Amino acid sequence: MAELSDPDAKLAAGVLAGKRRALAKAITLAESTRPDHEESAQRVLESILPHTGKAIRIGISGAPGVGKSTFIEALGMHLIEQGKRVAVLAVDPSSAQSGGSILGDKTRMERLSLREEAFIRPTPSSGKLGGVAARTREALLLCEAAGFDVIIVETVGVGQSETAVAGMTDVFVLLQLPNAGDELQAIKKGIVELADIIAVNKADIDPKAADLTAGQIKAALSMLRPSSKSWQPRVLEVSALKNQGIEGFWQAVMDYRKIMQACGEFDLKRRRQALNWMWMLIESGLSSRFRSNPAVHADLPELSRAVEQGAVSPAAAANRLLEYLKLKS
Repeated sequence: MAELSDPDAKLAAGVLAGKRRALAKAITLAESTRPDHEESAQRVLESILPHTGKAIRIGISGAPGVGKSTFIEALGMHLIEQGKRVAVLAVDPSSAQSGGSILGDKTRMERLSLREEAFIRPTPSSGKLGGVAARTREALLLCEAAGFDVIIVETVGVGQSETAVAGMTDVFVLLQLPNAGDELQAIKKGIVELADIIAVNKADIDPKAADLTAGQIKAALSMLRPSSKSWQPRVLEVSALKNQGIEGFWQAVMDYRKIMQACGEFDLKRRRQALNWMWMLIESGLSSRFRSNPAVHADLPELSRAVEQGAVSPAAAANRLLEYLKLKS
């Protein structure tokens, strides 16, 4: 590991001391695409790594309007009452045209944002596939090093965000609305296969519809192979607005961790996620180096036109461009 510069060492010390300003600055550094910032961020991350891994990581997804922010606030307030510190990494969708993002989670979680025991970090997804910001994983580790007991990652709830967040958290939670659809629709969405806990939110609005939806989801689960032999996904009914069912939900999370730790799957899952993370970064780095290669940059426009006109096959063009990345002996 490279030796830390004085500013990096000071930043890492601030994060480990739980200073909110240092944590925010470290996350901003990790999100930067400037080469010098990336190098600095990696040095800081390496130094705080031994202090990570103690928090429970919860991923929460669901369609827009399902009440994710309200649910997270209710859960966060419940956990703070139990003496825990809670960090929320809320990924907002970015505009495909301007790249801008609303970043409104702090306003949607007004009560939670005022608590000293909570840290809410809205982050633009920057158009990344999966709806999860490129450096959300680094932010998660930094929050753990800062001493937060529970890290919640909220996704935009569209596209492949469910797969992305399930790949970086311990427990993946899907929020559903009453009247969400029949068993077949639930299976076709594919998301049920990823969920460890499914919570039907806003159950207070129409209890009968919530009961029906919960029953349909349970029926769908019975036709699917669970991701773990040791854990059968649970289906709960909650009302975040009325603060109903939150305690039962947290108990389900604790049951999940206890059962999965007892059979060894909890740690195995984290090790696999870390390895998958490494390969994702390798692929991202190779793609970046490919696009910044001078030879590729010079040849790409003409070769692209040739492919569009049918003069060169896509495979031949790809192979030609990839030749520029061959390592020199």
